[in-house]
Amino acid sequence: MRLSRRTLSAVPEEARPALGPDGLRTGLVHLGLGAFHRAHQAVYTEDAGDPAFGVCGVTMRSMAAAEALAPQDHLYSVLERDGAHASIRVVGVLTAVVGPEVGIARIADPDVRVITMTVTEPGYRHDPATGRLRADDPEVAADLAGRPPVTAVGRLVAGLRARRAADAGPVTVMSCDNLVGGGRLLAGLVAEHCRLGREEDLLAWIEPNVAFPSSMVDRIVPAATAADRAAASRLLGVEDRAALGTEPFRQWVIEDRFAAGRPPWERAGAIVTPDVAPYETMKLRMLNGVHSLLAYLGALAGLRTVDQAMARPDLVEVARRYLEHDAAPTLTPPPGVDLADYGARLLTRLANPALRHPIAQIAADGTHKLPQRLLPVIRDRLAHGAEARWAALGVAAWMRCVAAGRADDGAPLTVADPSAERLRMPEAGPAEVVDRLMGREPAGSRALLVDWLFRLTADGALATARAAAREG
Repeated sequence: MRLSRRTLSAVPEEARPALGPDGLRTGLVHLGLGAFHRAHQAVYTEDAGDPAFGVCGVTMRSMAAAEALAPQDHLYSVLERDGAHASIRVVGVLTAVVGPEVGIARIADPDVRVITMTVTEPGYRHDPATGRLRADDPEVAADLAGRPPVTAVGRLVAGLRARRAADAGPVTVMSCDNLVGGGRLLAGLVAEHCRLGREEDLLAWIEPNVAFPSSMVDRIVPAATAADRAAASRLLGVEDRAALGTEPFRQWVIEDRFAAGRPPWERAGAIVTPDVAPYETMKLRMLNGVHSLLAYLGALAGLRTVDQAMARPDLVEVARRYLEHDAAPTLTPPPGVDLADYGARLLTRLANPALRHPIAQIAADGTHKLPQRLLPVIRDRLAHGAEARWAALGVAAWMRCVAAGRADDGAPLTVADPSAERLRMPEAGPAEVVDRLMGREPAGSRALLVDWLFRLTADGALATARAAAREG
């Protein structure tokens, strides 16, 4: 018996949706209906309790989510696990799951007042160093030339164009990806797309009618597995082919700048604030930074999941020192946050053996992630006369992964990245690899990177971490 509105009565009462599907209206369109949105923003939106803000999920690349959710009346479960403890709930906030063409049309609905996005960092097709749209990207160029759009920004602009034509009123667009100043960045990319497409009249409508707040999202949501779906089905008493596994922890910090109303997310525990930046920087440099450090060292060591990396005392020590000695000194903590406590809690979360977060998932797209995570830490410490020793180890481990294409035991190692072909240089020595991959990085970090890369090449990730932990 499969999860659906018809079988919902068979689900334990405490696991049924907080918002029943009856009476829900679509007030929010989400672009990029992946696991993270369904386990994070959708849960917050349901818990906010306003039936005017049902969510229309828009798939951007694959219709797999739609195909799994449609027979279930868009119901799915979220399984929270911490070690041996597990709890489950069914989420019922989705009103529809549609493809991009229908999603563009839904943006023009006057009942829709908020558009959210999780399309991953590369999905914005921008240059992380400048924040500018990559106009020479073939897909961006084709969108600008007038074909039906396939890029995230192109589809968003098409939706806003349709909304203007329908005179549907103001709307808010909020990026929920791991980006510095995501609201400002997205507003700039939309404006640039309009200018390059010679749509100055559309831009003139967008500027007073569309708000682009920033937000910081935090929850570890690995890709769903067959084991997650089996565990969810056992707890529910019905089969759920769209179940997700995640951790109990969640956080959402939202800039309070909306054009046409919003769900009362603070009822669900979200922090609504005039300034997201301190939370955003803390999360990017601490959680995301240590995630990347562990992912690249773990990949070289042949490990598969983050909890496997956290079972290695030397890697844990390297992670702790990165948080304490590199990341924390670059931060002004948000009100009420103790960085030492925050770092300790991060390490506990990462060690959760129930998540089995794949290292390959975290290690992907380093050319977009590292400029947000580790490189700012290196620059900041250099500017204050110090070296970011552990952040540099993470960058060197990334260089070793992408340049050599092999783990320490010689096994082939593929790290997904939009620039993968350009990054491969298996015959190059450490100094050459650093010089070719450093780009615009400060010269003061070069010697440290070359030293780490030499050690990783000669000794491997685990031996390098072990020796570094002894050295202090």
